[in-house]
Amino acid sequence: TDLSLLRFISAELTRGYFLEHNEAKYTERRERVYTCMRIPKELEKLMFFGIFLCLDAFLYVFTLLPLRVFLAMFRFITLPCYGLRDRRLLQPAQVCDMLKGVILVICYFMMHYVDYSMMYHLIRGQSVIKLYIIYNMLEVADRLISSFGQDILDALYWTATEPKERKRAHIGVIPHFFMAVLYVFLHAILIMVQATTLNVAFNSHNKSLLTIMMSNNFVEIKGSVFKKFEKNNLFQMSNSDIKERFTNYVLLLIVCLRNMEQFSWNPDHLWVLFPDVCMVVASEIAVDIVKHAFITKFNDITADVYSEYRASLAFDLVSSRQKNAYTDYSDSVSRRMGFIPLPLAVLLIRVVTSSIKVQGVLAYVCVVLFYCGLISLKVLNSIVLLGKSCQYVKEAKMEEKLFNPVMTATPGKPAGKQQGTFKSTQGISTDENGSTSVTNQPVHQKENMPSLLVTSNSDQFLTTPDGEEKDISQDSSELKHRSAKKDLLEIDRFTICGNRID
Repeated sequence: TDLSLLRFISAELTRGYFLEHNEAKYTERRERVYTCMRIPKELEKLMFFGIFLCLDAFLYVFTLLPLRVFLAMFRFITLPCYGLRDRRLLQPAQVCDMLKGVILVICYFMMHYVDYSMMYHLIRGQSVIKLYIIYNMLEVADRLISSFGQDILDALYWTATEPKERKRAHIGVIPHFFMAVLYVFLHAILIMVQATTLNVAFNSHNKSLLTIMMSNNFVEIKGSVFKKFEKNNLFQMSNSDIKERFTNYVLLLIVCLRNMEQFSWNPDHLWVLFPDVCMVVASEIAVDIVKHAFITKFNDITADVYSEYRASLAFDLVSSRQKNAYTDYSDSVSRRMGFIPLPLAVLLIRVVTSSIKVQGVLAYVCVVLFYCGLISLKVLNSIVLLGKSCQYVKEAKMEEKLFNPVMTATPGKPAGKQQGTFKSTQGISTDENGSTSVTNQPVHQKENMPSLLVTSNSDQFLTTPDGEEKDISQDSSELKHRSAKKDLLEIDRFTICGNRID
């Protein structure tokens, strides 16, 4: 027995093995480690680009939109001087600009009836646990109302600009307008409650509420990491994370403005807020990195997919600058990411005007200079983004899709059937698993529309032309009963409230 025990211990101490016998397995594990190491860099490059896209759409509301509304009003006033040579009083884009401007003005005056101070003291009097529950409910409500908000605005724009010779299939412009005003007003109040709750957390003495609210971000990891994700699902989650991070930055700006006003704009108090602001931002970045790193690990997704996502967002920007673009870029960002700038802009204008008092000629001169600075920032940001977007589109070899003719769905037919009713001009490359390639995407056909862009499903009811639906070939008839793989360029915020793409 002793000899056998000694022999066993000797064998355990001198036993060898050869990893090269399973080279493929260990090479794959090493690549997974390298992928996780690359995720922070690639993810933050996507986030950086996406946040500046949101900033561009957000600044548009304050800078170019008022000027465009002024030009539309000037055209409407001077219309008798030009005669009625044009069938339209205003162009569709001008009608949409006018509607946006009127909605902003009406909601701004409605927000004056909401008392921020009373709301702050009402929330401050609640217990920590109750505020934690309220904050979670506000996040859920924000996602739900955002998923429906852009649809309400799009329905208003299309109802107001739809050709009049078509059969009446709507309830009228005025009901849609009141629905849009009600949505923007309620969404602005919801964001105000979020900002107020965050402000209460910043001003609490023991910081327990702020700690609990930040820990809520890490609960998000549990709800996302262990789900099955594909490329398209991860793309939608990335868009949602970009929107959430940008919205949090604006909320932090509102909190800082309110706190600085209470302390008579003492710059020393800004350094008191600075550590809490850094903690909020750092927790957001850490949660996003951990979440995406493990999602890509568990679903065997490479880090290169984030460059594809960035190219798809860049494609939206480049295509919106075309002569025959289907939609305004700010609306395109809203559909893609679920970021709707109108409610957030209404709240920020309300907070700024109540926090900063403009008195005297010098103050008005400063306001004009600040507005000119905003316009300069908007123009500079747009130029840089457009240049970077052209570079990303070219690197992804997607520039030819900008000039391919496209086809949208026939009026009155379900959009879901359109997925299988197209003719491809390039062919769709598939891998061994049968999944559609991201860069070789289906190109739709459309007559009499030169040099147009690939449209997403959310845009089709806005841009649907009259015409007959083309027949599909017999070879593709088997695909009717399958759930087609969605192309990245055809995905908007289908999953803003979840991670499922039907």
